Amino acid sequence: MTSRTQLLSVTVVLGAFQLISGYSFKNCIEHSSPKGRYFNCIHRNVNNISAIIADLPKSATNLTICSTAVVDIPSNSFANLSMLQFLRLDHNHLRIISEAAFQNLHQLKSLNLSFNYLSELSSSVFKDLHNLTFLSLTNNNLKLLPGGIFVSLINLETLLIRQNFLSDFSGIAESVSHLTNLTQLDLCFNSLTSLSHTNASLPKSLTILYICRNNLSTLGCRPSFLRFIKVFDLSYNARLPTAAFQGVDLGQINYLRLRSTSVKVVEFLNISNINARHVDFTGTGLNNNRLQELCKMLKNKVKQITNLHLGSNQIGFTMTSILSHCPTIKGGLDLSRNKLKKMNCMKFLEQQTKVKSFNAEHNHLTSLPTCKTKGGVRLNYLEEVSFRYNRILSVDSNAFYHMPKITTLKLNINIIAFLGREALKGLKKLNTLRLDNNLLTDLFNDTFEDNANLQTLNLRNNRISVIFNGTFRRLTKLTTLDLGGNKITHFDPSGLDGLTSLSKLYLDGNNLKEIETSISHVFQNTLTVLDLEGNQIRYLNGNIGSPFINMSKLSDLKLGWQRPYGLTILPRTLLRGLHSLKSLYLTNNNIYQLAPDTFDDLTALRFLTLDNCCVGVVDLKPGVFKNLRNLTRLTVENMGIQDISGEVFGNLTQLRKLQLNHNVMQSIRVDALRKLPKLQYLDIRNVPLACTCRNSFLQNWTQTNLKVQVVYLYNLLCPDQKQSFYNFDTKVCKTDLGKNLFFITATVIFLFTFTPLFYVKLYWKVKYSYYVFRCWFNEQWRKLREEEENCKYDAFISYNSSDEWWVMDQLLPNLEGNGSSFKLCLHHRDFEPGRYIVDNIVSAVYSSRKTICVMSKNFLQSEWCSLEIQLASYRLFDEHRDVLLLVFLEPISERQVSVYHHMRKVMLRKTYLQWPGSDCTNPGQAQDLFWNQLRRAMKTASRLEADDSDQTQDCATIESKENEHFVTSDETVYLIP
Repeated sequence: MTSRTQLLSVTVVLGAFQLISGYSFKNCIEHSSPKGRYFNCIHRNVNNISAIIADLPKSATNLTICSTAVVDIPSNSFANLSMLQFLRLDHNHLRIISEAAFQNLHQLKSLNLSFNYLSELSSSVFKDLHNLTFLSLTNNNLKLLPGGIFVSLINLETLLIRQNFLSDFSGIAESVSHLTNLTQLDLCFNSLTSLSHTNASLPKSLTILYICRNNLSTLGCRPSFLRFIKVFDLSYNARLPTAAFQGVDLGQINYLRLRSTSVKVVEFLNISNINARHVDFTGTGLNNNRLQELCKMLKNKVKQITNLHLGSNQIGFTMTSILSHCPTIKGGLDLSRNKLKKMNCMKFLEQQTKVKSFNAEHNHLTSLPTCKTKGGVRLNYLEEVSFRYNRILSVDSNAFYHMPKITTLKLNINIIAFLGREALKGLKKLNTLRLDNNLLTDLFNDTFEDNANLQTLNLRNNRISVIFNGTFRRLTKLTTLDLGGNKITHFDPSGLDGLTSLSKLYLDGNNLKEIETSISHVFQNTLTVLDLEGNQIRYLNGNIGSPFINMSKLSDLKLGWQRPYGLTILPRTLLRGLHSLKSLYLTNNNIYQLAPDTFDDLTALRFLTLDNCCVGVVDLKPGVFKNLRNLTRLTVENMGIQDISGEVFGNLTQLRKLQLNHNVMQSIRVDALRKLPKLQYLDIRNVPLACTCRNSFLQNWTQTNLKVQVVYLYNLLCPDQKQSFYNFDTKVCKTDLGKNLFFITATVIFLFTFTPLFYVKLYWKVKYSYYVFRCWFNEQWRKLREEEENCKYDAFISYNSSDEWWVMDQLLPNLEGNGSSFKLCLHHRDFEPGRYIVDNIVSAVYSSRKTICVMSKNFLQSEWCSLEIQLASYRLFDEHRDVLLLVFLEPISERQVSVYHHMRKVMLRKTYLQWPGSDCTNPGQAQDLFWNQLRRAMKTASRLEADDSDQTQDCATIESKENEHFVTSDETVYLIP
């Protein structure tokens, strides 16, 4: 494909995406930064780089394209991204890069092409990258660098070509010889056999050269070829002999690695002009005898040495001091990865008392015995000691008696099961102590007696179960305490006393079943970070006091992953008092419900994650986030959220990032999103948004807003997986206002034009037709009346479920029993199963001669009762049929009924019955009168001829016609068999 054709294809793709102007990208995510616009395009199953970057803006400065299926980079692929400064293309499947692939990237500073399958590169592939300072070609299949490939990279400082198959060092040297700003060249893991070259020389600026893990058998370079190199790594060239350095100028070397070569260091020092203090003797095959020989030679050359690196040798000290033959060591001594089995209280350093740091990692040490009574050498200059990665089982009392000035002690990653009560005695200047990843079970109140200056204490991943009283009482300067990964079940009442300066406390991965109140009492004004993840904290009710009430400076709190059931309930008072909290983690907690005032005190919160924290479908209560006005990032992934409303999210005025992945919302209201004025990032991946009209506004919003980035909008699919959400058809959802106005106007004009004409021409014909139709209608109406006289029931009983006791105990026996022959229609008994409730009600009203409404305050609050009385009143007023009987079970004020139009109208026209209460003079006689009045009313004819007359007044008599009206609700319950 020619460059013109490639450019045209990119333009076509760009044009396609420009049809949609919303702030979203098909295969990339933008991460905001004050230094520029950063785009990550990671794990995309796309093999066309133009498709990945086609919709990115010209202002992009940082671009990462990793873990994709991209195979090649055509010409002008980044033509639209001329502002790029950092470009990562690592971990892809790149095999081909066009010679004009990076054309116009004049501002690019960093280019990473590592971990691909490049075997060839064009000599002009980097021709436009004049400002490039960093280039990585690590882990490819390059065998040869074409001449002049780096000719344009005049500002290049770092060049990494490690892990390839390069074998021609001469070509490499020639290609970099003109790079006057190059400082670092990495050629490790290649196939170089020598450093032979033609007339090319390395640039004077080059000071760091790595040629480790090649196949060097000689250097083969001119004596002055390496005269400007300061750091030179030749390690893991197993065939490189000592003679290779004969005559080579190494006088400027500050650090030389010869690990795993065939170089004999004593012989090497005799033939080389290198300063012996700058040689790293790690992995040079030294044993005790060779070390002694080396030390004697070093002492003849220099009086003192700053650092002596002796790691990865075969050194195993005995009682005899070998290091006494070495020059004075005034810096660090590295004896890691040797065969040391005993320290013998550092007696091998009796002539090296000025050592400042000592490293004995990865040895065979099994214990650190006491040194107070054994007369060990006094190391008053020693400040840093590391015994990591050994097999130390016990540390006895006064084990460090001979090194009283140490500030950093690393005993982690051993198997220490016993730590003597006075093991750390005398270490009054100790600042950092690492005891993590051991087998400690107990800490005592005198363990840290002498460590008053300790600031960092790491006890992670041991087997401590209880923190006893006074354990930390002397650690008043401690700022960081890590107790994570233990088996702590509780703290003794004063177990944390003394930690008056503690800022960070890590208790994650323990067995705490509650948040200790001592935490709040001890750390009132100091603690900023508290990690309680992975414990067994659980609440079964919300009535607790806040354990954080006095922790006014706490800024970071982690409560996620409580085992095995999660928090279950998040008490509404749990987070009270955390006015300074900035980050809160509640991940994976199976919380059933969040109370509206749970987060009320978190007014300074910036970050909140609730992902996977709740059970099933969650209904976030309005106001739950009302006080989080400083929140900038909210993660509510996989919570079963069904709806986003302004009432829930409306107060998040500073929110910039909202992650809603894996929820069950079928629609999102745009008005809720518009109440987030600072929103920049919205992630709704794996949300089953319906491609229907109710989401048409959301679709339009995602397409037109230029402020909120909707992550991977163009990859969001409708639930049927057949179309994309961003372009599903919404034409049917849009009302054509012009068309509607046209039809309305045309109709009005037609009526005003033709109505007078019809009146003049067809008046008598229309009038005659009207009377004919009226006669026919009256005949049909008469037949309907005759059919209704043969009704199925005598009365339909309308009542609220709370009054069912009166209907069953009083009404039913007195109207269907006791010699009465009435047939009543009841909800639970006579409604047709499987039929809509409304249809059953209509059928019941029109299949009964009467409708008896059992009036009470509960009746007034029922929506279904409202429907029933409206249907009956329709028959009363519109059909002129006496079908409605009102029975009041209790007194109801006029104020309660005055607002119900239908009830008011009925009561003004109809009399009604009042059930006699217990306050009547003679309740038995009054009830008999009540039933007689009700039976008489049920026997009256349906046709209304005149208003009913008043009845005899008593406590059971019919009441006056002006009383109540009612309010509708959904509380009536129909029991359908």
